[in-house]
Amino acid sequence: MSFLVRLAITAVAIWAADSWMSTISVDSAGHGTEGNILIFLGIALVFTVVNTLIKPILTVLSLPLLILSLGLFYLVVNALMLLLTAWVTQQLGWGLRVDGFWTAVGGSIIISLVSLALNMVIPTRALERR
Repeated sequence: MSFLVRLAITAVAIWAADSWMSTISVDSAGHGTEGNILIFLGIALVFTVVNTLIKPILTVLSLPLLILSLGLFYLVVNALMLLLTAWVTQQLGWGLRVDGFWTAVGGSIIISLVSLALNMVIPTRALERR
């Protein structure tokens, strides 16, 4: 249950980035409301898988840069994960389009902040205890 809540939070965060930035878009035209929700959940699932499998490896490999930049290089790592998610979903024939690296940096900041805010409002650990 907690995984589904986190997936929905990630989908809402991606929707927020899509809504607030004109250079991030999701191909969801003509699918109806249910189709759009499924597309955002699918993108969130790909984003979660990318962050779970690839982000730790990239973080370890970039550890010297993370230390040297006092953690600011983590913005680059997050942007690369968003770009990779966009590439994977485009290869699947549906999904996310990010227009460049700096757009990915801005989008990853929005996704992180919205996810943080929603995780504070909807505590998933309380759901796990039930």
